[in-house]
Parts: sequence; C-alpha cells; structure tokens
Amino acid sequence: MASSAYQGPVFDMALAQFQDVADHLEIPEDRRMRLFMPKRTLMVSCPVRLDNGKTNVFQGYRVQHHLTLGPTKGGTRFAPSVDVGEVAALAIWMSWKCALAGLPYGGAKGGVAVDPMELSPRELEMLSRRYMQEMIPFIGPHTDVMAPDMGTNEQVMAWFMDTYSMYQGKTVAEIVTGKPVETGGTVGRREATGRGVAHLAFRAMEEIGLQPQGATAIVQGFGNVGSVAAHTLAARGVKIVGVSDHTAAYYNPAGLDIVALLDHARQNRILRGFSNELSIDPAELLIQPCDLLVPAAMERVIDAHNVEKLRCRIIAEGANGPTTPAADAVLDRRRDEIFVVPDLLCNAGGVIVSYFEWVQGLQQFFWSEDEVMERLYTALDRSWKQVRARATKDGISNRKAALAIGVQTVRRAKEVRGLFP
Repeated sequence: MASSAYQGPVFDMALAQFQDVADHLEIPEDRRMRLFMPKRTLMVSCPVRLDNGKTNVFQGYRVQHHLTLGPTKGGTRFAPSVDVGEVAALAIWMSWKCALAGLPYGGAKGGVAVDPMELSPRELEMLSRRYMQEMIPFIGPHTDVMAPDMGTNEQVMAWFMDTYSMYQGKTVAEIVTGKPVETGGTVGRREATGRGVAHLAFRAMEEIGLQPQGATAIVQGFGNVGSVAAHTLAARGVKIVGVSDHTAAYYNPAGLDIVALLDHARQNRILRGFSNELSIDPAELLIQPCDLLVPAAMERVIDAHNVEKLRCRIIAEGANGPTTPAADAVLDRRRDEIFVVPDLLCNAGGVIVSYFEWVQGLQQFFWSEDEVMERLYTALDRSWKQVRARATKDGISNRKAALAIGVQTVRRAKEVRGLFP
C-alpha cells in the first residue's frame, strides 16, 4: 500500500474488500490507490476543562475520502475505540455507500477517542464545540457536512451547528445533518437508518418467501439504529427474540416485550438492569436460532470464529462493517442458506435522509415526514434492485455487487474529471 499512516483491523478490512472488488472489476493496479486512499486526514487535539478543574486533551480525527462527486458526508462518533485507521475505513465505506445510493457526495468520517458516558453534560458540550472549532478551516456546506454517529446525537449536532454559525456570523444550518427539527433538521432523520434496515429486511423476506408475521429476529445493538429497527420490525408482526447493547444481552425464544425494552432504554440509556432471568452471553446471542439477524452495533462482530455457527436465514447489516472478509467468504459459500443484505445498502437510510435534510437546508423549503419517508423507500428500492440485478447477472454476492456499483461509480467520475494538474 502507498502509505502506512492508516493501520488497524478495520482499515485492513476496508482495503481487503476494495482489492477483492477491484480484481472483479479488473481495475489496473496503478489506478487503485487513487480510488482508495483518503484525500485528506485531520488529527486535532481537543483540550477541555473538566468539572473537577483539571484539563484533559482528547484526540480527534476527520477523514475526507474524496470530493469528486460533491462535498464529503459522514458521521462523527465519540467512542473509546476511535483511531485514525477506523475513521479512514468508515469514510471509505461511506464513499461507496453514497455512490451506490446515487448521492452527490464523497465519504467522510470523524471521531473523538472518548467514552461520552463518562462526561457530564457540560463536558460533552465543551468537547463537541471544541472539536467543531478545530474543524472549521476544513469543512463547509459545500466541502464537508457532518452527521451523528455512535456516541453522538441531535444535541451534539446542534452544538456543532451553533459553533460553526457563531464563527460565520450567521446561521448555517446546512453545515450538519441529523440535528433537531427546531434548528433546521428534518422530520424522520433520527429514525431513517433503523427504518431503512427494517424496510430492506422485509424486501429480503419477500425474496426468500418468508412472511413477517411470526418470523423471529435478533437485534445486536440497541442504540438509535437497532432500537428503531426492532420497533419497526415488531410493528409488522416480527417477534423480537433477542437484543443486546454494550452493557447486556437478553434472549427469549417466546419473544421479548419490545415496548418495555424501549421504555427501559429510553429512561436509562442502556439495557443493563432490564432483566436477570433473560440474560445471555452477548457472544452467544449472535448464534441463537432466528429468521433475521440484525447486527447494528460495531464492526467485525461476525468473524471466522462464529460464522459457521450462525442459525439465521437473513442478515440485515445495520452496522458498518459487521462482517469480516474471512466470515464473508463463508457466507458466500452459504449463500443458499443465508441471505445477506450488506451494510452499504442496508444502513444507507441515514445518509439518504441526511441528503434530504441538506437539500432542504440549502433551499429553506421543508418537507412532511410522509414525503421524506416515501422518498427514502423509493431510493432504497432503487438501490436494492440495482444490487440484486448485478448480483444475479455476475453470479456474485450482494456485498460484492454493492461494492462494485459504488466503486465503479466513483471510478468513472474520477476518470471523466481527469487528474489535476
């Protein structure tokens, strides 16, 4: 590879996926790194005065993968595991995802290495504002547009927007998406990713002839994406038999009370404490029998050690990169047993509705929630048909088909624009 600046298992996974699809597309070796390597990477120090009077310095990152199709777009996560390799990989995946969805964006991602649960509300606000302040010279509504991710939310986006706006001397709502409706956000954005996961899970059920009523599902990760997906699935008659977050995992073959789980998570911000009788080892939850498995937490949770033990009929990837390349090879062999809706397609609802929010902000013309959701499902169905057609035509997995469409779209745009200077 051209540089050793990006390291770690998540980045290595993104590179392995790219090389595999580049082989399939027969991209010449000398053209590959221009497609794959990030355009710009920022590493910033974010000093924050804590409530105890001490000052702590948090490490922040932002990676902009490419600006060939338009501004970069991507979330900002606050998590202890954040490093530059992980952020770069997520930015690269976002590029392929936006291209697959037909959005005029390149991919970006940002993050701060911190556990937000250990910060007071004031400390979280100060860190959020300082991070955005450090980003100001490198971002803008037509350069790089931020959004929430793991560990951040609507409130953090409101602080981001306010900080940027104060420096511009005017309100610039379109600098971030995923912000509260009261500050220029769009209705339906918070639920978009989870609803999109459920929508495509239903498409997969149609594909294999499985009726939602009475089907069973396990949802790993009960944050914004997982909880909304679980609620949407349950509303159509799917029985949620297992859920987990980073604090607890619960399993009941007879079905869990999803309303009670949602209320508990809303009040406590975590699942721990919901039940003792239903507890299960989080690693064991993934391999329990179910019709639908929704990994909606972290990267690399389906790997070579557990993939052979999976007993589901559909995997709908709510998280980014939940399946390692080694596990993916096994799933490719098990294609007749397990239908995979890959992350680039399955969790694209968030960035699609973020695009809608950005457009509404630029035009100062806002849509109803029904219009937002109708446009979202139309966009997802269009990508679904493209992926299924490509997979069938080339005899490849859904993941490779999604990657091929995304990479090919970016490659063609770069070739048409040429190499400057």
